[in-house]
Amino acid sequence: MKRIQAIVAIFLLQVNMALAMDPAASSAPAVSVQTQPAAPEPAAQSNVPFQQLLRPSRNPINAYRGLIVPPPSMANSTRLSSLVRDGKIYLSLRDAIDLALENNLDMVIARYNLPIAQTDIQRTQAGGQVRGVNTGVVSGTPGGGGGGIGVSGSGAGAGGTSSGAGGAGAGASGIVSSTLGTGTSVSSYDPNLFVSANIDHTSEQLTNFQVEGVSIYKVNLGQANVAYTQAFPTGSSLEVDWNNSRQTSNGVYDYFSPQLYTKARVLVEQQLLAGFGLGPNLRFLRIARTNQKISDIAFRAQVIATVTQICDIYWDLVSAYDNEQVGERSVAFATETLSTSRKQLELQAIPEMDVLKAEGELAIRQQDLTVARTNLELQELLMKNAITRTLDDPILEEMPVVPVDHIGNQLQATSEPVQDMIAAALKNRTELQESSLDLQNRELSRKTARNALLPSLTAYGFYAGTGTAGQLNSKYSDPPPTTLPKDYGGALQSAFDNNSPEYQVGFQLNIPLRNRIAKADQYRTELEYRQSQVYLEELKKRIRIEVRNARYALEQGASRVNAARQARDLGQKTLDIMQNEQKLGAGSNQQTLSAEHDLALAESALVTAETAYEKARIEVRRATGAILEEYGISIAAAKTGAVEENHQ
Repeated sequence: MKRIQAIVAIFLLQVNMALAMDPAASSAPAVSVQTQPAAPEPAAQSNVPFQQLLRPSRNPINAYRGLIVPPPSMANSTRLSSLVRDGKIYLSLRDAIDLALENNLDMVIARYNLPIAQTDIQRTQAGGQVRGVNTGVVSGTPGGGGGGIGVSGSGAGAGGTSSGAGGAGAGASGIVSSTLGTGTSVSSYDPNLFVSANIDHTSEQLTNFQVEGVSIYKVNLGQANVAYTQAFPTGSSLEVDWNNSRQTSNGVYDYFSPQLYTKARVLVEQQLLAGFGLGPNLRFLRIARTNQKISDIAFRAQVIATVTQICDIYWDLVSAYDNEQVGERSVAFATETLSTSRKQLELQAIPEMDVLKAEGELAIRQQDLTVARTNLELQELLMKNAITRTLDDPILEEMPVVPVDHIGNQLQATSEPVQDMIAAALKNRTELQESSLDLQNRELSRKTARNALLPSLTAYGFYAGTGTAGQLNSKYSDPPPTTLPKDYGGALQSAFDNNSPEYQVGFQLNIPLRNRIAKADQYRTELEYRQSQVYLEELKKRIRIEVRNARYALEQGASRVNAARQARDLGQKTLDIMQNEQKLGAGSNQQTLSAEHDLALAESALVTAETAYEKARIEVRRATGAILEEYGISIAAAKTGAVEENHQ
């Protein structure tokens, strides 16, 4: 029988592997690194398959077939190629944001969290435990003041085990979440069908011939049993058993050969104290649904973080580009001054020392230009890394990026009252929304932990019927009279016609004395709930400070820009005066060169101040939770990874 079971198991395994095989995945060619039409992300595409997965299928085999998630596409979207002209990428801030939403790998990774959260719903609908969802922000893209590789935060959505022992003792920000989902054990709500069949042959040497009338007693036994079990969210369970056997022997004194036996039993159980009702038994499903909301909010937080970072990277690129332009102008002016000085030296109008000073000044400015150019190349690389899925293309990797948008001359003053900004932040910030939903899960855990304190009281009842049949043993010398049926049909009828019933009702009470484990878990859920309440208030205080700090930084940035512009204008006027004096013979090349150097420094300082101001303005929008509205970004489009071309 064991051999038969092993053969059947191997056959089912081979069938499952054949059904799960994905021919397209094994024969698909390597993905090109060139830009391709923007297609929905497989993780976002899987919203449809997972929704279908949650519905019963008409094909019973689908329950045993694995789903294959397509490999992620690493091709850049066509939007990138449409921005290439004359071997350069001409990039606006809006294009950079859209490309990042389509191609940035942080976004690609975050999209997989959406269907992952859906699998928890399917799992918990069947009574499974919550596996949890990620609530952190993927931060693997360097640049923009972020940098670093990794995923921050594990999440308020992490679920515990049925005993409350699951996972580490501390979660994100030191908040303990080990008892999330604690309570009584939950059985699977998917029905289970168990079938067993075997044929057994036994030969036994007997020392007493009078026992069976033979020296070697041989028995052939065949059994076929079926069991159906299912649990329900009310705390009840159903079990239906049907056992059958057929036995033949060579015994002389056995009345019947073959002997047929069948028994059918229906058992119903209901929990009356611990584990009673929908609350404790559907807690994992309710946590999973809340976690799905948390996952959606976490994805919104990912979009906010990505957009903020792209804006910072873009203005760093603009700053590097403008500084490189300032350096080129400065080198060109120093080169022209050196050429003029050499001509004047030939005419013996200036001493040779002035020429040497001009050469030294040119060398310094060429060095500054080299630094500015390499910094620009770095910022171009960071930008291309942030807006592409792959840089495995030598042409793309070396392609310059030209920012189209530049900082305007007019500062956008923020006249909104700071209290209104704080109110908007407390309403829109994703951290508060996630923490509020997490409190709902913890409140549910408090209730189920209190239920788990109760003793276990189970009421049960079962009914069973048996039937026996068989043919009289022809070897028996004096068979007794019998009314038993001779075939299996008669035995089956006897089992269901209430001729030989068995029924029982009763209860089972299990009282854990002292109950210290459940008591500790229940009290721990209370402590974790109160701790999360304090953490929520701490978040609110932190957000208030962030908003005010962002507002201060914006005001300071505007002041620095005004001061830098005045310094730039003063430097330009000084240079104009020096140039006019030089034309009139009252000035020298060195004075003019020094004035131009001061102007270059003032222009570079202005670029730095304007960049800091733009970053401060973006930080205000992020701190108040309004950055997505600022750029008209649709979360639905971000989930699919295909952003519309036209924007308001």
